[in-house]
Amino acid sequence: MEQCSWPKSSEMMQAYHDEEWCRPTRDDRYIFELLNLEGAQAGLSWSIVLAKRGAYQAAFKNFDIDYCAGLSDADLEAIKENYNVIKHFAKLKSVRSNAQAVQKVQKEFGSFADFLWDFVKSEPIINEWESQSQMPADSPLSLQVSKELKKCGFKFVGPVTTYSFLQAIGMIDDHLKTCDFHTLNR
Repeated sequence: MEQCSWPKSSEMMQAYHDEEWCRPTRDDRYIFELLNLEGAQAGLSWSIVLAKRGAYQAAFKNFDIDYCAGLSDADLEAIKENYNVIKHFAKLKSVRSNAQAVQKVQKEFGSFADFLWDFVKSEPIINEWESQSQMPADSPLSLQVSKELKKCGFKFVGPVTTYSFLQAIGMIDDHLKTCDFHTLNR
């Protein structure tokens, strides 16, 4: 069967594809991590972000939501200087504002996962693409979720980033339909 072609550039990308991408999750901490990594990617390649993932996890205490929500500007400057993260300060600040937004969402909806999965009535969207060229950069769903995330105070959540995020957390399965990792083939 034909596999997805995009991860073939490295073992790291292949492992992400095989073990994480498009796998449904309801773990708020993990969802928060992927949201911030997708936001860090804006304007960059996913391979750059994945290569820095360990540094992000160390800097942000494995994306502990409460820890991240309490970071000061000085803390974020120290992270910028002392960790191998993307040095864009607005992206680093977004980790804090996104953590604070997650806390608000958790209070209102019980969990960040419940808030997100309600957009698809708890059922992932399973696409059946025959080639990567069919896959969109965004969708009506990513436009809607992006708009709602922004209303809640989230940063770096435009429709394209949000589409990638929805793939990352398994709300959208965009594996090629012939890929061993497509939902229908597992």
